[in-house]
Amino acid sequence: MTAAAHRGSASRLLGAGDKGLPADAAGLTVAEFLARKPSLTDLWTPLLVIDDGALDDNIAFLAGWVAERGLELMPHGKTTMAPQLWWRQLDAGATGITVATPSQLRVAVDAGIPAVMLANQLVQPDAIRWTAAAVAAGTRVWSWVDDVAGIDAIEHALGDSAAQPLEVLVDVGRPGGRTGARSLEAAVAVARRAAASPAVRLAGVTGYEGAVAHGRDAEALASARAYVDELLAVHQALTPLYDGRDVLVSAGGSAYPDVVGAAFAAAGPTRREAPRNAPAVRGVGVGTVGGDRTRFVLRSGAYLVHDHGYYRQNSPFDGAGLRPAARGLARVVSRLDASTAIVDAGKRDFPFDEGLPEPLYAIGAAGERMPLPGGVTTKLSDQHGFVRIAGDSPLGVGDLVVFGLSHPCTMFDKWRLVPVVDTLDDPLNAIVTDLVETRF
Repeated sequence: MTAAAHRGSASRLLGAGDKGLPADAAGLTVAEFLARKPSLTDLWTPLLVIDDGALDDNIAFLAGWVAERGLELMPHGKTTMAPQLWWRQLDAGATGITVATPSQLRVAVDAGIPAVMLANQLVQPDAIRWTAAAVAAGTRVWSWVDDVAGIDAIEHALGDSAAQPLEVLVDVGRPGGRTGARSLEAAVAVARRAAASPAVRLAGVTGYEGAVAHGRDAEALASARAYVDELLAVHQALTPLYDGRDVLVSAGGSAYPDVVGAAFAAAGPTRREAPRNAPAVRGVGVGTVGGDRTRFVLRSGAYLVHDHGYYRQNSPFDGAGLRPAARGLARVVSRLDASTAIVDAGKRDFPFDEGLPEPLYAIGAAGERMPLPGGVTTKLSDQHGFVRIAGDSPLGVGDLVVFGLSHPCTMFDKWRLVPVVDTLDDPLNAIVTDLVETRF
């Protein structure tokens, strides 16, 4: 299956619940609507819109960057929850998709994704049994464990009924962090338990450096690197417990892929060095890091659309491979106060948890582009945005405001269908080329 083949929304009927689409789209299928080559200006505001060219460029950039280092990419699918986009990532070389919950795993399996990492511990009996059935039917699934209780839960749910063991990765954390075994000794204890269990297969180690480091200053970068070294040390200590088949070492969100990629590349196919200060654990020998059976996997997900806020500030690839692919569009519905314009987009339309939308420019009734010097979004309510502007700005009721958005992970969940256009350089002449269906 390919992205072109997986057009699950092509036959979907459009209706009044698909916000942003014009009224005359109701009753059409997605394919019929797109066949009309609708203009972006045919759509109603508020809107979330994706630039197809930027999307392609971002996908190609990270795929190439990972491949050059002999690494793999299983991008986090929770960012978009859009199988159409997941398949574009797979077609570009991603070896799987990462999800966060059993429900998201169901979406991935339903979409035919062949390899899925569940970045969480399976604990609900029904979800465990469903996952085992999906594995037996041919989907490869890795889940995380950070406690022997997680392995107990799998054993109790499956009993002797599992057709094959579930593959698990030992989640490595830090005291006071999120999930993850809190020490090397604790991680080894979980791994020993997994290696001895008939219900699971010990398949590697994993973790998330973004839970222990924040920002791009020297201290944050050092903390992220130290964490990856700890992860590699756990992997090295577990080598004698592996069964000779492939194992995964996985980390790497969208803020520190350079840090993780450098450490993985040094430990992986080209240079098989041990991590710095790798300790030994009594009763477990120290093996080499890397080897033909070890697959080093990054999970960056937000790179797909990048942004104008959080990742513009924190990604090492901003302006050097990645560019924002998403915009928010809203119209001015009130300007009763000289220094404030009220637009028709709010918390139910645009992300706001890692920075408010940034007004980039406006387009007037005659199609003229208007700069918005000093324009700032000061507040979002449910359905309205408050934009501070210069008192003498010509911005008026009905004018279109184009926003840069921050944090892709809370961008797509507000939309059932997201329009994709051929360009966002010229919104007035942009053509809608696709509607991406989300499955939140």
